Amino acid sequence: MSYSIDFKRKVIFTMEKEGLSIRETAKQFRIGSASVSR
Repeated sequence: MSYSIDFKRKVIFTMEKEGLSIRETAKQFRIGSASVSR
């Protein structure tokens, strides 16, 4: 599944702002860990 640029930016912004790991971020947004690291 391909996510919008806006959604990807929101995910990365949240991860950096809250100091989350890839796994924690994926869980918060209910997406796969691989989707976060791309």
